[in-house]
Amino acid sequence: MSWSHRVHQVKRAVQHAFAVQPRGEPLGVDDVALLDRIATLVVDRGMAGPAVLFLESAGPMNFLGSQALHFFMPFLELACRTGDLERAAKLLERRDTLSRLIALIEAKASHQPRSSRTPVSGSSSTPASEPGPIAPR
Repeated sequence: MSWSHRVHQVKRAVQHAFAVQPRGEPLGVDDVALLDRIATLVVDRGMAGPAVLFLESAGPMNFLGSQALHFFMPFLELACRTGDLERAAKLLERRDTLSRLIALIEAKASHQPRSSRTPVSGSSSTPASEPGPIAPR
């Protein structure tokens, strides 16, 4: 066996050694439902813009985020369902999950009329030029 043939075999064997997910593996029905639920919560709270900005900037570190989620799982189980946390951690290991979540958030935000969006807590309906009431300490 020639040296170049052997090098080619080794390259082919380790080509996907550090791949996070198998190629072409589609998301399951439960995974899509979880992403849809997250997108709905974000849009209903009026946080579509900040969420998209955060997800775009944190995109390259999604695998690190999934590992942090696995690490903090015992503490987060007190506030969230265990199945959802595990599924979210597995989804973050995939490179295409954040782009799908961003697309879902943007689609839901564009279809929601502005009048039905809930205001951010603490904001008032008074114009910026008029001072609002001062809360007592």
